[in-house]
Amino acid sequence: MTWIDIGALEDIPVRNTRMVRTDQVCIAMLRAGTDKLFALDHACPPKRRPLCEGIVGNNSVTRPPYNCLISFESRKVHGANEGRVATYPVRVDNGPLMLDTTSLMERSAA
Repeated sequence: MTWIDIGALEDIPVRNTRMVRTDQVCIAMLRAGTDKLFALDHACPPKRRPLCEGIVGNNSVTRPPYNCLISFESRKVHGANEGRVATYPVRVDNGPLMLDTTSLMERSAA
């Protein structure tokens, strides 16, 4: 695994989001109401609407204007936009947020 520093946990308030740009993709960093962190593709399939504009709950993010709900655990998209969204490993490493870029590099090579 190849981990990169993408900021501090304090940069993302509980039940909030932050967008992270990499060379390969934009990622939505979501801090759930349970204080867990999730890293998902920034674009909600299939209409590619930004997840960082969603409402973050304990186990999901919702995009009300588009009738779209994404479960953090299953990655399933419910509502008008059915499908799944890609997720990426993230961890808190003594302060900084760390994102595993291995899957990003594999994705861009495909």
